[in-house]
Amino acid sequence: MTAAIVQPDPSATDPWWKGAAIYQIYPRSFADSNGDGIGDLAGITAHLDHVASLGMDAVWLSPFFTSPMKDFGYDVANYRDVDPIFGTLDDFDALIARAHELGLRIIIDQVYSHTSDDHPWFQASRASRSGDKADWYVWADPKPDGSPPSNWQSVFGGPAWTWDARRQQYYLHNFLKEQPQLNGHNPAVQQELLDTARFWLDRGVDGFRLDAINFAMHNPSLTDNPPAPATNRARTRSFDFQVKLHNQSHADIPAFLERIRALTDAYGAGFTVAEIGGEDSDREMKLFTAGGKRLDSAYSFDFLYADALTPDLVADSLARWPNDPTIGWPSWAFENHDAPRAVSRWTTPQHANAFARMKLLLLACLRGNIFLYQGEELGLTQVDIAFEDLLDPEAIANWPMTLSRDGARTPMPWVGSAPDLGFGSETPWLPFGSDHGALAIDVQDADAGSLLNWTRRVIATRNAHRALRSGDLRMLYNDDALLAFEREADGERLLCVFNFGETARAWPEGVSHDGSVLIGTQDAIDSLAPFAAMVLRR
Repeated sequence: MTAAIVQPDPSATDPWWKGAAIYQIYPRSFADSNGDGIGDLAGITAHLDHVASLGMDAVWLSPFFTSPMKDFGYDVANYRDVDPIFGTLDDFDALIARAHELGLRIIIDQVYSHTSDDHPWFQASRASRSGDKADWYVWADPKPDGSPPSNWQSVFGGPAWTWDARRQQYYLHNFLKEQPQLNGHNPAVQQELLDTARFWLDRGVDGFRLDAINFAMHNPSLTDNPPAPATNRARTRSFDFQVKLHNQSHADIPAFLERIRALTDAYGAGFTVAEIGGEDSDREMKLFTAGGKRLDSAYSFDFLYADALTPDLVADSLARWPNDPTIGWPSWAFENHDAPRAVSRWTTPQHANAFARMKLLLLACLRGNIFLYQGEELGLTQVDIAFEDLLDPEAIANWPMTLSRDGARTPMPWVGSAPDLGFGSETPWLPFGSDHGALAIDVQDADAGSLLNWTRRVIATRNAHRALRSGDLRMLYNDDALLAFEREADGERLLCVFNFGETARAWPEGVSHDGSVLIGTQDAIDSLAPFAAMVLRR
């Protein structure tokens, strides 16, 4: 059973992306068209009707560019081509065409802070201190004792500097040593990245997610970072012991973002969203989206690594993005390719189904853009990957203290009874989840009461009400288990109420339950069942 697709009203005055629901596809794990065990662009194209059936506005594609895959595509060796494991540029063009036929826009990752060490730019840069690419990366002489130029540490562990005998210098890498840092201060580098963006815009993409963009520029003085104050959280990486004042977040980044925005604006309806993590992310998210001439939105990490989903967490996160035209527009996600599956992180198997329904309606009621990660609409669980089967370089380096990202990147289950679950290969690059066959798309599609069909109802409701997509938000109540807020636009007021707890609760004190149920996990409005979620039309 496929629900009718409800797309947003094209007569609305908001730009298409404001309040959009965006579906993230991790290409390696979506669908395999040629049986080699790895998902590809043709596989995505063949299954875009599933995404359209959810009522989504757009698709975000994680990297599919030429890469040695040391970090599974986030180490780019050619920004303007498709890696052969994913297909060809013709396959990408076909994907764009099919997406646009279905009313879906395509957002692609752009990785502007670093490349692969296989990139020809880096090969030229390391070959000589005087060539035309000599200063396209961050190089520095050692200290007199031969040690690295600064104390900066890599996100993936260990020093952020690697010695290169060819240049007799160190090069900077904020991630893997195979991901050398581009010198974002260099005008020629900036222009090349802008020209790359233009290349993809000319092929029909509708916008960009800018990966780790706060790492795009560093302090050229190479000043040591100060030690971070102690916290009650375990420090699993050397990176966690510093305040990252000098290796990232340089004051010149916003000017470069303005150049990117000017380019996408020149193409009409382009959309830009920043990925910004770290302790200073709230300030940077606002800085990078300020004034209507930088990026359109910023992608919040508030929920992705949270140990628990609580009313206080939601209320605090929303409070940082008030109804203020001088403050940028947020984007929210509960899951992605780097974070553990939410139903495994935030609840127990006993409550997974009810919790997942509450969580999805909550996401759809948040003020901002929302991102749904592939399989989230199915309630996919985190897969436990044995150490000997790990591929995630961060998890391998920090085992067993870092939870593997592999467990959230396992293949999509399309056909529950098929040996390959409809993915396209019985032996995929990562193993199937043992419980994922029962959650497969064909199984849930045939069940009117499934989480998949609930997701379709939820997104259709969001699309049909501007109050939910882009309206104002007013917080009414939150305690240890209950959350209530209003959304309002065009004279319509909607009350959104949620019970995060495993026990029934009375209606929130002081919150009127006058009105009719627009959508909810229950019909009664005198009390709230465990994991109840409701939207009332006032």
